[in-house]
Amino acid sequence: MILKDTLRGIVKSQEEELKLYEKGIEREKLSEIDVNLPFAIIISGVRRCGKSTLLRQFMSSIPGVYYFGFDDVRLVDFETADFQRLDEVFKDEYGSRNYYFFDEIQNADKWEVFVRTLLNRKKHVVVTGSNASLLSRELGTRLTGRHLTHELFPFSFKEYLEFTGKKAGEASFGDYLVKGGFPEYLKAEKTEILQELLKDILIRDIAVRHKIRNVKTLREIALYLLSNVSKEFSYNSLKKAFDLGSINSVISFVSYFEESYLLFSVPRFDYSAKKQLINPKKIYSIDNGLTVVNSVSFSADKGRMLENAVFLQLRRKHKSIFYFKEKNECDFLVKKGTKIISAVQVCHKLEEENRERETAGLVEAMSKFKLTEGLILTRDQEDELKINNKKVLIKPVWKWLLEKEQRT
Repeated sequence: MILKDTLRGIVKSQEEELKLYEKGIEREKLSEIDVNLPFAIIISGVRRCGKSTLLRQFMSSIPGVYYFGFDDVRLVDFETADFQRLDEVFKDEYGSRNYYFFDEIQNADKWEVFVRTLLNRKKHVVVTGSNASLLSRELGTRLTGRHLTHELFPFSFKEYLEFTGKKAGEASFGDYLVKGGFPEYLKAEKTEILQELLKDILIRDIAVRHKIRNVKTLREIALYLLSNVSKEFSYNSLKKAFDLGSINSVISFVSYFEESYLLFSVPRFDYSAKKQLINPKKIYSIDNGLTVVNSVSFSADKGRMLENAVFLQLRRKHKSIFYFKEKNECDFLVKKGTKIISAVQVCHKLEEENRERETAGLVEAMSKFKLTEGLILTRDQEDELKINNKKVLIKPVWKWLLEKEQRT
């Protein structure tokens, strides 16, 4: 239990710290989220992607809010009972208010009980967190039907342009492709920032939380997957490569990477859920810059960098993404509800030598799912093809990224 005077000091010091932060560019998510709905608003995403800044942007538009950040070393002894004491401090210092904003709330045990209590009192609550699994597990127990979840990623290309003041074009996209969208790195351009970020995710968000002793192997698997972005992998191959005794250890490690938003695994499409589980998956990372800085091979392969950037934009909009592989292969299928709504192929440059290979998988996928239009995204080409009475649009990735609603 923490003394009220101690909590009061933390609340006041955090209030002063908030005044020192820059407001930053307006995130695209800002217009998508309505904090006045009678639900807890959950904003989840990878560490350092801008969740706290987004929270402050909401706060600046609402007069009279309570704010508390749980990613604070002074709160290591925070207990469930301290939520009531914190609420009393809020009221003592600021009087009655209707909006509660909590940053990195997953660091406090049983936070969802307090949030539910606030909702029952008709209060508005916005929380952020860096672990998808932890949030979803707790939301499912105490806040079922009482919350709306939104995911925040590092800067999109549009946000990158606004943040850096650069003009849209192939040159600025080339920079974005290598540097990615973590705000602090873009500001300072010091590789140590992204190296330390990876270390924090692996240690604080994964190893400590899941009580993993073998941190060396955890790090080696993460670096291996980061170095093989857009390539297929299987749990069994990882088990053998890292000499792990149980395949369950591999499955757990990969799930931890996904829960912390470091990596995403994309299944091969199959109508059988069982086959989707056992088929090889493809791996993608949260940010090109993070991958470039922490990987040896990734930056040398422009095609894979392009593919990862496309995946991230698709993932910002859609949860269900697959790759297609039968006679030929197509990079991405997007599923909405029970239906595949689009097929997307990515290649650095479409030439006569690779045209058949790049279009065959796309057209095969379009035929299978009865799609009349498909998309090939390249570094700088724009064209339109007719193949088997189907339209294939060819677009530069950077132009597609700036479309208000990506045609997928």
